Amino acid sequence: MQWKSSLLAAVFAGLSLGAMAGTASAAGPTCKDGTIKVGAVSTITGPADFSEVPKATQAAFDAVNAAGGINGCKIDYTIADDKADPAVAAQAARDLIDNKEAVALVGSGSLLDCAVNSATYSRKKILSVQGLGVDAACFSSPNVAPVNVGPYTLSTAMAWYATNQLKSEKLCAFFIIIGGTREAYKKAIENWEKISGKKIHLIDLTLPFQGDLTPYVIKARDAGCDAVLTNQVEPQVVQLIKTVDAQKITGINWLFLAPGYTEQVASALADTRQPIYVGTEWEPFTEKSSAANAQWAADMQKAGRPLTAFSQGGYLAAQLFLKVVASIDGEVTRESVTKALHEMQPIANPLSGSAYVFGTAKVHSPMQATKVMKLEKGAWTVETPDWVVLPQAK
Repeated sequence: MQWKSSLLAAVFAGLSLGAMAGTASAAGPTCKDGTIKVGAVSTITGPADFSEVPKATQAAFDAVNAAGGINGCKIDYTIADDKADPAVAAQAARDLIDNKEAVALVGSGSLLDCAVNSATYSRKKILSVQGLGVDAACFSSPNVAPVNVGPYTLSTAMAWYATNQLKSEKLCAFFIIIGGTREAYKKAIENWEKISGKKIHLIDLTLPFQGDLTPYVIKARDAGCDAVLTNQVEPQVVQLIKTVDAQKITGINWLFLAPGYTEQVASALADTRQPIYVGTEWEPFTEKSSAANAQWAADMQKAGRPLTAFSQGGYLAAQLFLKVVASIDGEVTRESVTKALHEMQPIANPLSGSAYVFGTAKVHSPMQATKVMKLEKGAWTVETPDWVVLPQAK
């Protein structure tokens, strides 16, 4: 267990120093009442279910607690369901911060937590190691640093893959715009244009969340698109490709973001011959023999949690947080955790292609790498064994 070995090494080092110093001074992390309080604001009920993210974080914390905690400190973890309701999300954050006295937020995955609560997090001087950053505010707040690539950087990366690897000359983009994501998706394409030196052939920001997609696939065909990038989620990915097949359209590479990378999509589109690619947030979770997945998979199976991409995010958030806490010499408080996250050195993990760092920047998007999967006869295959890293991240 790589992460646990590193963590326990740090903990044991602290215990050893503490023993050497007796009770005159603390070494390693300490805590009041034997606990370190941590919370997460996640969408669990409502239009989306991201519960696998904080539940994987919970599983990682439970494992540490079962092994004695961090220098004897147990993680007291609270998951709050925001129900995708802004008022509930705001109340949940205030409860975790003011009543539960959380030292940090870890493993959150929500449709609107960042948009609703970023100002509160800044005012209360608490940081969030987001397990799954969804809304644009997760990548534009000084107090939030997600462990996932996110839809905007991933859009840039997939466009980069289309032009660099698939040799697309007429890349088109069709995006669903929810809330305040319009500028973030436009920025993602602008970033790709700066990196590639190319211009988008067609961009359409009117793709519906529900409804007939025929006009859009016809538009792509008639515009001569040789690759189409969209941000659709699981059911819309299936609907789009079935619409493309019904229109007998060929000659277009179809590129999707991480929500399209599911076993259900693979099964539903087993009969299509369309070239379908998706970008992953982390090491492809369907690669059962991957050494990078081995520890995560073993820990999730031991905890009885399913092996999903969402659980990778929650697990990774916990892993990174634990290492940062283990580096604290003294009492673990909101102030000491914030200081440690601000001053931390980048931490590499085999689940991701970029090292994670929080730091003191005004905005955070530390994850800049993806692996691309291709759907072939109902199964996902790894198209890029090496990480596709955006040039500015090198």
